[in-house]
Amino acid sequence: MTQQSRLQDRLDAFKADFEAGKPPYNVPPSVIEIMHRATEELIASGQAERAKKAGDVAPQFVLSDPDGRPVSSADLLSRGPLVATFYRGVWCPYCNMELEAIQAALPDIEARGANVIAISPQTQPNSRKSTRQNSLTFPILSDTLGQVGDAFGLRFALPDYLVELYKSLKNDLPNFNADPSWTLPMPARYVIGTDGVIAYAEVNPDYTKRPDPSELLPVLDKLAARAAA
Repeated sequence: MTQQSRLQDRLDAFKADFEAGKPPYNVPPSVIEIMHRATEELIASGQAERAKKAGDVAPQFVLSDPDGRPVSSADLLSRGPLVATFYRGVWCPYCNMELEAIQAALPDIEARGANVIAISPQTQPNSRKSTRQNSLTFPILSDTLGQVGDAFGLRFALPDYLVELYKSLKNDLPNFNADPSWTLPMPARYVIGTDGVIAYAEVNPDYTKRPDPSELLPVLDKLAARAAA
């Protein structure tokens, strides 16, 4: 198994068990059909193609870390490139596996002078829970009301039928996020250069697909070479 395929292999294995209804998930086919329908509709909407992409100037932001301290993108970029991943929440197993993979790659990322953050619409207590569960040493920032996700073009409203499914599964997003809107960001990962320009962007409306963190390293190497030139 190559490093590049490692994260997606884990995600695919989880998805296969989940969608097969294996214990402990025991999910009926009707639930899987609804989830597939929502993903297909989001893909068809073309929103991912309209999100911020490589070459765009990244929106600036100030968000709170799990302990309530403000974190500024401008301050982070004054120290080096920034890796930002948009994370749906502590309730999403695919997101948690991605965070674990980023944590595993963190020494390689930091060795290239970059900082890492995750951005989620969830509340600070849920970010603290995510940090504990995934043994993270980089911060999950709380994107209140999804405003930064919206600025990046990632925020979308769940269709009514998916809201009803989430309610039936006790997946109470208004409670997780302290936001009644039933919105989420599409999973996305960005590398932002110290000039504020996006050097790498991966946005996928299919939340079961995530790029491996190893893809970031050549991008960071290029940014370092450019800075040294």
